[in-house]
Amino acid sequence: MNTYKLLTPGPLTTTDTVKEEMLVDRCTWDDDYKAVTQKIRRQLLQLGHVSEDDYTAVLMQGSGTFGVESVLSSVVGDEDKVLICSNGAYGVRMTRICDRNRIPYVHYAESYDHIPDPARVARLLAQDPAITHVAMVHSETTSGILNDVAAVGQVAKAAGKTFIVDAMSTFGGIDIPLADWGIDFLVSSANKCIQGVPGFSFILANREKLAACAGQARSLSLDLYDQWKGMEDGGGKWRFTSPTHVVLAFSKALDDQALKELEAEGGIPARHARYDENQRLLAENFQALGFRPYLDPAVQGPIITSFCYPEGATFTFEEMYRYIKDRGYVLYPGKVMEADTFRVGNIGEIYPEDILKLSAILADFLKETEAAQ
Repeated sequence: MNTYKLLTPGPLTTTDTVKEEMLVDRCTWDDDYKAVTQKIRRQLLQLGHVSEDDYTAVLMQGSGTFGVESVLSSVVGDEDKVLICSNGAYGVRMTRICDRNRIPYVHYAESYDHIPDPARVARLLAQDPAITHVAMVHSETTSGILNDVAAVGQVAKAAGKTFIVDAMSTFGGIDIPLADWGIDFLVSSANKCIQGVPGFSFILANREKLAACAGQARSLSLDLYDQWKGMEDGGGKWRFTSPTHVVLAFSKALDDQALKELEAEGGIPARHARYDENQRLLAENFQALGFRPYLDPAVQGPIITSFCYPEGATFTFEEMYRYIKDRGYVLYPGKVMEADTFRVGNIGEIYPEDILKLSAILADFLKETEAAQ
């Protein structure tokens, strides 16, 4: 069994108690198991600061992208049009989903180091009355930038548009009051900030707007409305085989967060504060070693950081990766197209002492690399 920690945006390092939950086998038809699904759905709404009267939670098999495609292909009708605001690979992925599903869309693309401008969104909505939906990513982990979802949400709400948010890497780690931010559909994943393991995504949806989607999905397995009705009418029964071990692990992770942290540490705000401190230490220590953060601090998010290599660096990412992995940590390759970067995530069971240890390992790597030349 490996002993290294994952410095990635997910999957991420989980607690031993979460891992232990996967040692039990469950039947998908069992009432106890269905009760776990229902409990998860209620807890997710609590974390989103919304009531069961106004919103509902739907669990969907597959990765976070499955959840995003489920929403786009079920919620945006043939006569609708979605404005996709992107500044990274995951926003662009939404356009690919729309292309594949023949969903009408407009693409507002920003550079990877700038956030979508709410004023620009307002102008685009005013120029094209056919736009019915707005979609964007909260934390674009291509670079680590944190987009101003709340501001864009207010613009969408003022214009009467349905607002879809990919909050894959932020929900559970950054406090997101859905209704206050004008979010109608939020997508996230079991293996991100709630600190479960990969296997399903989840959607927090405005009940009224979800109910209006009946019969318009472009996929059987990703039909968000049918998935919701199945869980509602079946008391927590999934339409198709669910990832039972993943569901149990996620339930444990939710209990740890929604109960223990709320009582002992302050819940999501406490987790957000830890991520902020991790990121601050990371940027400070790496910059001292010659690794410049790709983003301006004003738009840098607390989830993952892209770093540029020191000028004149002679080592490869693979060499640095292997050296650090052998000493207990796993980094992430870069994804920014116009710069040579690598990424370091600091979510999951990662604490300031891990960041300090990682910085010391990187300093040793640089010394040994220089000595070998």
